[in-house]
Amino acid sequence: MAKTVAEVRLQERSARARLGPRKHPYWRSISEGRHLGYYRGARGGSWIARCRPPDGGDYLTKSLGSADDQAPADGTHILDWRQALEVALEWFDKVENPLFLEAADLTVGSAADEYAAMRDARDSARAGRPIRSDGRSRLTRYVVVDEQLAKINLHDLTEADLKAWQGRLKGLKVLTRQRLANDLKAALNHCFQKHRRALPADFPITVKVGLKSDEQYWEQGETVARENQILEDRQVREIIRLAQEQDEDGDFALLVILLAATGARFSQLKRMTVADVQLEQSRLLMPTSFKGKGRSPQLIKVAVGQDVLQVLRRAIVGRKPSEALLQRWRYRQVTAMKWERVERAPWKTASEMTRCWNRVVEAAGLPGTIPYALRHTSIVRGIRANLPIRLVAALHDTSVVMIERHYSRWITEGLEELAARAVVPLLAA
Repeated sequence: MAKTVAEVRLQERSARARLGPRKHPYWRSISEGRHLGYYRGARGGSWIARCRPPDGGDYLTKSLGSADDQAPADGTHILDWRQALEVALEWFDKVENPLFLEAADLTVGSAADEYAAMRDARDSARAGRPIRSDGRSRLTRYVVVDEQLAKINLHDLTEADLKAWQGRLKGLKVLTRQRLANDLKAALNHCFQKHRRALPADFPITVKVGLKSDEQYWEQGETVARENQILEDRQVREIIRLAQEQDEDGDFALLVILLAATGARFSQLKRMTVADVQLEQSRLLMPTSFKGKGRSPQLIKVAVGQDVLQVLRRAIVGRKPSEALLQRWRYRQVTAMKWERVERAPWKTASEMTRCWNRVVEAAGLPGTIPYALRHTSIVRGIRANLPIRLVAALHDTSVVMIERHYSRWITEGLEELAARAVVPLLAA
C-alpha cells in the first residue's frame, strides 16, 4: 500500500521559514502521482519535483532550482512557488509522454556522437575508404569534451545553455565559432528527426534561437575573402607557369589550371570525369558541391578559354569517358631512399597538393597564399567584369547571399564605376 504524503504548506515564504532543516524534502501533492517538494537546508531551500512514469515504476525526480528564501525570484535560477509549480507541471507533461523513457538517455553529447557517426559513414562512402570526418573532429573537441553542455538531457536543453556554450568558445575566430554552431545545430536537428515523437515539439525552435549567429561580427569586416588572398591576373599566371615548370608529370599543374580557370572547389574538381570536358562547346561540366540541402544534381556549365582547352585536349587523349579527369601517380617505398611508381589514381584529398603548392607560391613570392585564393580571385574577377551577381554565384556553386556577404567590397566598387558612367553634364557651358 502506498504511503500518504504528509501535506505541508509551501506557498508562502513565511510558512517555509518555520520548517526545520532535514535530509529529505517536504512534499506538496499537486495531483495523483505528482508532487512538488521543498528541501530545507541550513542556508536556504530549493525546489524539487517528482512523479511516477507511465509504466508505474519508481518515482522520477528533478531539481528545479533554488527557492526565493534569501533573494528575490528571477524566474530562472531562483523561483517562487508559482514559478516552481509552472516548471514542475511542464516537466510532468514530459514524463507522462509514453516515449519519455526512450529519450531519457538522449544528451547533447550522444546527439553529437550520433551525428558524427553519420558524417563519418557519408564521407567514407564518398572517398571509398574509412575516414574520420572533419565534423567529428570539431564536435569532439568543442562539444563532447564540454561536460557542461554534453551531459545535458535534450529534454532539459534551453536557449541559455546553448548561448553559454557559445560564450565559452574563447579565442576562436568569428567564422570558426559560426561553423561550430552550425555543426552543433545540424547534430541536434538530426537527432530530433529520429526521435521527434519523444522530444518537445518546440525543440527545433530552442536550437535555432539558442545557436543564432550574432550578425554584429559581420559588421566589423571579418570575411572569408581576405584582401591578401585576391590575386592579380599576372600573379595567377605566374603560379601556373611555376607549377608547369616544377611538375614533371603535369598532374599538379593541371589541377592548378582548373582551380584558376573555374574557381571551383577541390571537392568538385576531383569528381570530374573525362566526359565532363566538352571541347567543341569550349566548356566544362562541373559537379555541384555536397553543401546545403536539396541541391540539384545537375552539372554546372563553366566556359573556359582556348588555352585551358588545349591543355585538357592533351590530358584526355586516348582515355575512357568514365575515367576521373584528374589523376596522379601513386608511389611505394622500396628502400629507405628509393620510391617507385605503382599506378595512376584519382586525387583523394586537397592535402595531397600542399607540398607542391607551398613550393610554387614561395617561388612566386606569395608565401602564405592558399589554393582557395584562386576561387576568391575567380569570383572577384566575375564581379569586376560586371557580371550579374546571380550569374557569378551560379558559376561558382554558391548563393547570392554568400557573395554579397564575403565580397561586398568589390561589389560596391563595381557599382560605383557603373554609377559614375551614368553621370552627364547638366549645366550649360
